[in-house]
Amino acid sequence: MAEKREINPFIKTALELGPVIAFFIAYLMFKDDTFTVAGREYSGFIFVTAGFVPLIILTTGIGWKLTGHISKMQIMTLVLVIVFGGLTVWLNDPKFLKIKPTIFFSLMGGILGVGLWRGQSYLRYVMEGMMPLQDKGWMILTRRLMWFLFATALANELIWRFMSETTWVYFKTFGDTAAMFVFFMSQTKLFTEYAVEEDTQT
Repeated sequence: MAEKREINPFIKTALELGPVIAFFIAYLMFKDDTFTVAGREYSGFIFVTAGFVPLIILTTGIGWKLTGHISKMQIMTLVLVIVFGGLTVWLNDPKFLKIKPTIFFSLMGGILGVGLWRGQSYLRYVMEGMMPLQDKGWMILTRRLMWFLFATALANELIWRFMSETTWVYFKTFGDTAAMFVFFMSQTKLFTEYAVEEDTQT
């Protein structure tokens, strides 16, 4: 198995945020246009989404090549982008693109809920390598994240149904990402209290 390699932080950030920023810029450029592909018309919204999927695949592949490592979280994200992005293009319905985050966040929250009901933290399976915690810490974090995901799903529904498409794109591109960042930053006390201490004994 290839050894994990460190890469320039600037390159790492560009690979992670580049596709999101590119999507937002492309949307602003093409949101009012219509494209015909193989005799089928697509709105600028759908067309930009179709370009986002291979871009995510490309940047994930480059990151894997440079670091020699791909995390479980990256694999899960890639699979979900391909599945939901493919459905968006296939259905060719902007409404599905807007309701997709509601489905995604509700599904993720539901999966975490099932794990909690079974006395397990499924979040631990995909994130343990990033932040080792004690069992109790994982359960608390998972419960909090579950409710956060349900709240984000509700926010998405309210925004796309009652606000403009541009407002929703701002929320989807930056809002939910910023909210997720704030959520994890707000858990600093939990990370400190339930951190797994390294065994320094020999």
